[in-house]
Amino acid sequence: MPAFDLSRREFMKLAAALPLARPIQSPDPWDEMKAILGRVREPVFPARDFDAARYPSINDAIEACSQAGGGRVVVPAGSQTIPPIRLRSRVNLHLPEGAVLRFTTDPKAYLPVVFTRWEGTELMNYSPFVYAFDQENIAITGSGTLDGQAGAAQWWNWTRQAGAARTRLMSMGASGVPVAERVFGEGSFLRPNFIQPYRCRNVFIDGVTIVNSPMWEIHPVLCSNVIVRGVSIVSHGPNNDGCNPESCRDVLIEKCSFDTGDDCIALKSGRNNDGRRVGAPVENVIVRDCVMKDGHGGVTIGSEISGGARNIFAERCRMDSPQLDRALRIKTNSVRGGVIERVFLRDITIGQVREAVVAIDFNYEEGDAGQYPPVVRDIDVRNTTSQKSNYGLLLRGYPHSPITNVRLSDCRFDGVARADVLDNVKDVALANVVINGKVFNETITR
Repeated sequence: MPAFDLSRREFMKLAAALPLARPIQSPDPWDEMKAILGRVREPVFPARDFDAARYPSINDAIEACSQAGGGRVVVPAGSQTIPPIRLRSRVNLHLPEGAVLRFTTDPKAYLPVVFTRWEGTELMNYSPFVYAFDQENIAITGSGTLDGQAGAAQWWNWTRQAGAARTRLMSMGASGVPVAERVFGEGSFLRPNFIQPYRCRNVFIDGVTIVNSPMWEIHPVLCSNVIVRGVSIVSHGPNNDGCNPESCRDVLIEKCSFDTGDDCIALKSGRNNDGRRVGAPVENVIVRDCVMKDGHGGVTIGSEISGGARNIFAERCRMDSPQLDRALRIKTNSVRGGVIERVFLRDITIGQVREAVVAIDFNYEEGDAGQYPPVVRDIDVRNTTSQKSNYGLLLRGYPHSPITNVRLSDCRFDGVARADVLDNVKDVALANVVINGKVFNETITR
């Protein structure tokens, strides 16, 4: 029986019976991060360059490079306006310093429609600005800039016009309409993502700056061995998440800077029945040495998380802005569901966040209106400091599905305005946690 046909009672029984991947206390879960790093490798490309200026278009240069066995397609310095890019296997698209690719604001340029995901549901829609489907060994590198040219007059204004299409897409996902029949594109106002490798292997994005995106900036889906390194993202439009690995495995995000209009990093695995149908979690993700400025969350899991998330590691990140809402954010509900487990943070330095250092919310959007109570367990936060926040912990589970096994150790939260909120939480352990100067060493069992 497919999971999405289970009753609430059956689903809760099944979720409760799921075994833990490994107890978080012993051995040290951070040893597992070393194994993930051992598998994550940069793709290797032949040592030959293809000058994009010598071809009718960048896509022609990419095609020639791929057909020749691969190499590096070098974009000339200067600014040019281009249609969407289609990456091919064995190609490194290189933007040297001074190279600026501005993507056309004409929606018709992003047709015909392609197989993609939009807010966690599969469909046929406008091509992402940089798109790859079922490719291997692909890269975007260099110190140049990718400019989506989105703004109040183009792309971002579609948020007010997309309601009917969004509702229709969600209905199609809920009822299991075949993806080939979920055709949107022109007239739907469903904005394309910026960079989306879909079902690809060995993906490398390094050094570039990304600005003015229609919505999600870097959105790998169903990919394995993904590295996002040294990328700077500045885009303050609606739904402008920085980096959203969705249903991906073995992902490294490091040395990046995020200044966004939504979550800086958001880990996802599909929405509602469509996410359960695909059934692929986001797993084995490492975030380190990143800077988070404005955004709804620094490291976020959800809300399109129906396929689950596990083995998430974040370390040595700096988060600081009066416009950054949370450091660690987990958002789901009983419509989305999902099993989220084994989330580890350490050595996180926070100047200020507007809401909470750690926020886990089961009442996001629809709240407890579905048949798939989420499971969130084994959250471990170590050696994390914060100078200012409204809450230290803001944890809201369900009475019938509490958040379980949350551990904080060697943390210091100053300037906390309100008492922690622990609604429907079981087994919260505080070890040498200092909040507004008061030391806590206790285990809360409810």
